Amino acid sequence: MTPEERARRSAAAMWEGDRASKWLGARIDEIGPGRAVLSMEVADHHLNGHSICHGGYIFTLADSAFAFACNSHNRMVVAQENTITFLSPGKGGERLTATAEEISLSGRSGVYDVVVTGQDGRKVALFRGLSRQLSGQHFEEEEDEA
Repeated sequence: MTPEERARRSAAAMWEGDRASKWLGARIDEIGPGRAVLSMEVADHHLNGHSICHGGYIFTLADSAFAFACNSHNRMVVAQENTITFLSPGKGGERLTATAEEISLSGRSGVYDVVVTGQDGRKVALFRGLSRQLSGQHFEEEEDEA
């Protein structure tokens, strides 16, 4: 099994039970080893009292991209720590895109950076996620395939 196939199968297994990302309105645009791109359209119910996208929804989109990236190796992985810096507002009706990239994977710990961009390409937020591997896999895989 190639790393790309493993990433796609891991994402499919996770997506099946990921009610939070689906409720958000997110979709998976790309998936690969240590990488994921998710996006969502900013709907009216995502807007806060300033008529911009609520930061919690931007964080959730970034966190979901992080989750798919760090689980792409068919290992059960959870967040250990996440931070976000908001740079510009998300606008109603635009598609936000969160691109997660693996920066480091050593033993059971990983570091991932996520850039959230607006439809016009501007940076909306920068997110850093630290991950921790648990035991288990998303799908059964022969040891010689891993």
